[in-house]
Amino acid sequence: MPRQRRRIVRPIIYNRRDAANLALRPLEIVFMHRVLTPADYRRSAWKNGGGRTTEIAAYPANARLDRFIWRASIADIECAGPFSVFHDVDRTLALLQGAGLVLHGAGEPLELRAHYEPVEFAGDIPLECSLTDGPVRDFNLMVCRTHARGEVVVVRGSAEALAPARFQLCYAAVGVCECLLAAHVPLALHEGNALLIDSADAPPSVVHINPLSSDAVALAAAIDLIGLAP
Repeated sequence: MPRQRRRIVRPIIYNRRDAANLALRPLEIVFMHRVLTPADYRRSAWKNGGGRTTEIAAYPANARLDRFIWRASIADIECAGPFSVFHDVDRTLALLQGAGLVLHGAGEPLELRAHYEPVEFAGDIPLECSLTDGPVRDFNLMVCRTHARGEVVVVRGSAEALAPARFQLCYAAVGVCECLLAAHVPLALHEGNALLIDSADAPPSVVHINPLSSDAVALAAAIDLIGLAP
């Protein structure tokens, strides 16, 4: 199983007084951020037609499945079958619900049995999916490796700091989490919603993510463009 890469900035000093002080400072950092709800997500068929997926966000926005630079989505897998092949794409999968799944292809099988434990693999490799015990739901980040690089960080139990990147995405998988952006009051992100930040016109900044209950879980992604990416 590929080893997960984590770009986390520590230590974290996080409280509401700090947040208020940040909010009162001059707006030296200007970035675009948007809270996305399930009504904003885009539902479509899998590339191979074997099922349906829910796209949380992508770049460029509304890009076709053969044209995205990166894409974050949630898939409901109800039966065994082949995974879609995505050339030049690196994928990160994390199990959200269900007993688990196994991906069979070249090399050792990839097993997803523990919830919220990301697994990385190349999207170029044809893979067959088998289910451990019934349907599953997973979180999926896909990044075109010739134009971008990205990683997934799981936030649970305690606050984490998501490293600066052109794009930062936080998906509240369970419960409510609080996101602290530079020069902004704390933002509560409710279960099923996502925060998307695009620092196209300013230097990227660290984003602090704080679970607001012991069972809250957030999946966060930091994505940078490389090469001649638009």
